[in-house]
Amino acid sequence: MLKACLNGGRSRAEHPAVPVTPAELAADAARCAALGVTAVHVHPRDADGAESLDSAAVDAAVAALRAACPGLPVGVSTGAWIEPDPAARVAAVRAWRVPPDFASVNAHEIGAEQVAAALVERGVAVEAGVWTLDAVRAYRGWRVPVLRVLVECMAPDPADALVDAAGILAALPSGGPSVLLHAEGPAVWSVLAEAVGRGLDTRIGLEDTLVLPGGAPAADNAALVAVALAGGAD
Repeated sequence: MLKACLNGGRSRAEHPAVPVTPAELAADAARCAALGVTAVHVHPRDADGAESLDSAAVDAAVAALRAACPGLPVGVSTGAWIEPDPAARVAAVRAWRVPPDFASVNAHEIGAEQVAAALVERGVAVEAGVWTLDAVRAYRGWRVPVLRVLVECMAPDPADALVDAAGILAALPSGGPSVLLHAEGPAVWSVLAEAVGRGLDTRIGLEDTLVLPGGAPAADNAALVAVALAGGAD
């Protein structure tokens, strides 16, 4: 599976093609789906453009994406940087009127399992995000079902990111859910190639990188997706 991660916490000051509004997310998702991505991950925004878990923001984004891309699985983030209070994150999930198909929950964050449980109660599949070996240990203690594990390599150096990927993958329990391997920043394309080589799911988009493999600026999410689907070489 290749997932398109359309915006993350990025602003248009970082890249003019970052989609922010529900209509922009929907149009970008449609372009990426036409190229062959099989899921999208977005960070809905409030009226001021800030990342938000509030029902007004999430409902509008998910509804727009579903209208533009019927049948395409839609995911959102529940990161603690969006809402630091775990109880507020749980309350936000329970208030969604148009829930996404899946949502990512970072296993190292305080209250992560409670947020995951609230998602399951709403019929939203859970992606467990693990960035470190400590996060893997936290995830192994969960008692909620998980759709997939997101192995997220945060080291900026590609060699370090690949070492981290190998260590985290080796620490995951065998026979568990599917794994999606990805990175952010300069290591994105090296880790994407590693994911492809291992036969793992992966993702690409402006959330993770603004450049193509050779370092040239990417025009938009569709340009990144096209290169990823071609094997990650420009």
